[in-house]
Amino acid sequence: MSYECTFICSPELDSTKIEDLVAKVSKIIETAEGKIKNLQQLGKRKLAYNIKKFREGNYVYVEFDANGSVVLSLENFFKVNDDVIRFLTVKVEEKKKKAVKKTKVVEKKQEVAVEAPVEEKKEEETVNAESADISDTTTK
Repeated sequence: MSYECTFICSPELDSTKIEDLVAKVSKIIETAEGKIKNLQQLGKRKLAYNIKKFREGNYVYVEFDANGSVVLSLENFFKVNDDVIRFLTVKVEEKKKKAVKKTKVVEKKQEVAVEAPVEEKKEEETVNAESADISDTTTK
């Protein structure tokens, strides 16, 4: 399965300690036979609200392929480590499956849209034919 994980480190950490945390996270993933696709240190950013009395945090983003047990061990590591103030791990579904579902929905909507005007034309033709019959009888 494919996962995305973002964690926020304390703003008081220097760059070497952040790199140590990132190395530990990548080691946890790789020891469980996972594969890291993308690893980015996004730097220090302002938080939307205070977390543990911090107004800023160092963001780190990781994309990886692994089984579900890796997520559990990663989150346990984040919970135990005081330098990590917040984390979020999300399972990523394949884009192909989502695209196929969207196209099926669009095709169904198009089929309904194509069928509706045809029925309206038939109703208009019958109304026009009836009005023609009525006008023929009144003119005679």
